[in-house]
Amino acid sequence: MTGLSTALHVPASLSVSPINSWFPGQRLFYALLSAFMDLDLLQVSAPGLAYICLGGFVVLFSMVSLLVKEKLYINEVVLGTGFGIFIGPYFANAFTPREWGPLENTITLEVMRVVLATGLFAVGVELPCAYMKEHAKSLLIMVVPTMAFGWVVVAGVIQALFPGLNYISSLCIAACLTPTDPVTCAAITRGKFATKHVPVNIRRILSAESAANDGLAYPFLAISIYLTVETSVRTALGKWFLVGWLYQVILGTALGAVLGLLFSKLMKISHKKGFIDRESYVAQYLALSIFTIGIASTIGADDLLAAFAAGSAISWDGHFNVQTEDDVFSSVIDYVLNCGCFIYIGAWLPFDAYNSPEYGITPWKLVLLMIAILVLRRIPPLLALYRFVPEIASWQEALFSGHFGPMGVSAVFVSNLALTRLPTPEHPPANQAQYLAATIQPIVSFIVLGSIIVHGLSIPFFSMGRGVHSRTVSLTMTWTSRNRVIVPDWVLGARNAPNTVESTAEEDLERGSTKIPQDTDESTVNTPDTASPGVAVTVAAEGVPGDTDSVVTRRHGRGKNDSSPERVKVEAVNDHAGQDDNQIQSVRFPFAQ
Repeated sequence: MTGLSTALHVPASLSVSPINSWFPGQRLFYALLSAFMDLDLLQVSAPGLAYICLGGFVVLFSMVSLLVKEKLYINEVVLGTGFGIFIGPYFANAFTPREWGPLENTITLEVMRVVLATGLFAVGVELPCAYMKEHAKSLLIMVVPTMAFGWVVVAGVIQALFPGLNYISSLCIAACLTPTDPVTCAAITRGKFATKHVPVNIRRILSAESAANDGLAYPFLAISIYLTVETSVRTALGKWFLVGWLYQVILGTALGAVLGLLFSKLMKISHKKGFIDRESYVAQYLALSIFTIGIASTIGADDLLAAFAAGSAISWDGHFNVQTEDDVFSSVIDYVLNCGCFIYIGAWLPFDAYNSPEYGITPWKLVLLMIAILVLRRIPPLLALYRFVPEIASWQEALFSGHFGPMGVSAVFVSNLALTRLPTPEHPPANQAQYLAATIQPIVSFIVLGSIIVHGLSIPFFSMGRGVHSRTVSLTMTWTSRNRVIVPDWVLGARNAPNTVESTAEEDLERGSTKIPQDTDESTVNTPDTASPGVAVTVAAEGVPGDTDSVVTRRHGRGKNDSSPERVKVEAVNDHAGQDDNQIQSVRFPFAQ
């Protein structure tokens, strides 16, 4: 018995009682505990903790995602960042990316690159067919002047607050904050609040702008870096034009477009011959985006613009959209990547660097910079130029578009990209390039944190008041009986279901389809004998400029012997007539009596 007790490592508190008096469960527990300790099975590692944190957050957040996202209007961007801060080095110390040694910057850069590429590719796919061609003028006005204005003005504010940085170095930091983050922007362009209150034209133009200006951050960063590290201004400008514009931007865009069109043709041929299934189409969201950035980054081109161009090109004729219609797998991929990315950002934030007097960085200066960026970066140029953008109908919509220019994944990516081209800083810095390398991430990361808080929580604050845009939904019902039929709220977002006749304008418009539902008679509808009396419902969306989303008609059941007339009508008010060929003004469905 003594040998058995020794083998089981019996605690002193339990050794006084004979082992035969133990419960069977106790003997099994201590046997397993002994084997566990002897074999040294407990292995706590950084990857294991990362898997636990990422998987645990996604599982727990998914349990309450409908409540949090559709009722409170808080998405995974804010919650993921908050969770990352909690498990990071300043609280739980369970996930510490900055302690991964010399590869930390490379890992951070590649994580941001993959998340951005998949998001930009998805934006290109989800825009309507040939959207970039039809709205090129609006995008050009929104992207180039707005980015240039914000870049120059923010650089001036940075230099005023941090005198140790010259204006060229300030331009480099401002280049990191110039692009709009497409991942955070998805909180505005998707979701229940956006569907109800933000016109579809605004949602599309914001998505396209956030995707385009992400890739165009390269030239703004390149000129700043070249002017910082090159001794000759002429050499810096020459490299900026040849490398920054012609090679990176132009070649990157052309490469992405060619790859997208090529794979679109190949998939159409493969589909015609029956060689490809639906799942393989959906896999292109991830596979082709990674393939594109792999080629673009290898040859030194703009990989973000290449990913966006590939997504736009592959869906140019609508074939790819039709094959992936109603599939949610791409959204799942996007959701998981976003959760992981913002958890990473939360744990990556260098809170101790936000108070570095030796570099002139103090919390109050960072707060002032955040306020100045929110006010000056996008709002003034869009208020001045919105009359030249047909998708923006009023100054209120221009103010809304100017406010929602979040900074997140793209800013982190560009700042890490800048560090790869700057020297390693000494303490104290020996020159301006080293000073820039020591201060760029503390400043950029604080602005990213502030943007996540302000822009991520703007939707809940808007939902508490009147909202961004008023909307009236009128329901007109013609009764044939005394039964009361209540049209639920989910009808506004219903998708095709069997035994119903319905038209969802938003579904067609978001897919870029111009299909108009055809007339349907009684023979095409399965109506049970015991169906409720027929009800004619008119759903009209009014007062939403350019927004025909969530307009749904449904033919309610009617018995075979019921000869009462039934009519269904859809009306969508569009104050931007002629701006979008896909707008549906009125569709009628006459039913046989």
